[in-house]
Amino acid sequence: MKIYVISLGVGLLVGLIYGVLDVRSPAPPMVALVGLVGILVGEQAIPIVKRMLRGQPVTVSVCSNELRAHTFAQLPSVNDLKSPRGEP
Repeated sequence: MKIYVISLGVGLLVGLIYGVLDVRSPAPPMVALVGLVGILVGEQAIPIVKRMLRGQPVTVSVCSNELRAHTFAQLPSVNDLKSPRGEP
């Protein structure tokens, strides 16, 4: 249930940003694809910035090993999406 609440909250935030920028939703395909690329890049920037703030080097191998696993991870199966208590 928590993932649904988080998803709704993020969706509301994006909707507010779309409203402020006066972008129609659903966005035209090209605008939507550029937005998805931005989401992926932004999501991947967080671990890199954390490493930099800790003073750790950001190398190609770090990006290849850590970021690729997240970006190209296997999609969850139906069993993975069920809650531990057996609720849908």
